[in-house]
Amino acid sequence: MTDQSDSLVTIQTDGVELEGELQVPADATGLVIFAHGSGSSRKSPRNTFVADQLRERGLGTLLFDLLTEAEDRRRETRFDIDLLTDRLLGATEWVRDNPTTAGLTLGYFGSSTGAAAALRAAAERGDDVAAVVSRGGRVDLAAEQAPDVTAATRLIVGGADTQVLELNREVLDALTCETDIAVVEGAGHLFEGEGELETVADLAGEWFADHLS
Repeated sequence: MTDQSDSLVTIQTDGVELEGELQVPADATGLVIFAHGSGSSRKSPRNTFVADQLRERGLGTLLFDLLTEAEDRRRETRFDIDLLTDRLLGATEWVRDNPTTAGLTLGYFGSSTGAAAALRAAAERGDDVAAVVSRGGRVDLAAEQAPDVTAATRLIVGGADTQVLELNREVLDALTCETDIAVVEGAGHLFEGEGELETVADLAGEWFADHLS
């Protein structure tokens, strides 16, 4: 799909400017906003790969930096889930104010600590967010908000990522929305094995295609 809106954007929220990359295929059926994990950025090769696959399915994507460069140098800021959630909510407001994306059905794709921000933001936005996918997510950091999530939620976890898998299963029990947990057998936290990231992209694409159309 070469016919698309493709642009570097600046999102102003919370008194800061955050850099992002917005790509919307022609006739997009929805938009997925990415929330990366601590120590990562909008240029995360794993999230970029997943975003490419989502656009092949006709979905728009927004990858953006949740923190400024100065903030990202401080470990305590990287793990400030309240702050990450506020930034994701700010980006969501920006999307709703942008004529290119205002009418699109929204989903969140969160990885690691970004998945906690995605669940918290989904709980805050209610029906405005139709679907959430977590990749290796620390969704336990959003356990308190889990019962308030209405977005259809798929948790993707590596089978060898045993601690995170256990935490995800606990949060799955607390979710009252449509849910699914997909375990990629043998995969670790970063899904670095052959074909593992492709499996993640397929699982995410399938979920978003079903719920954002």
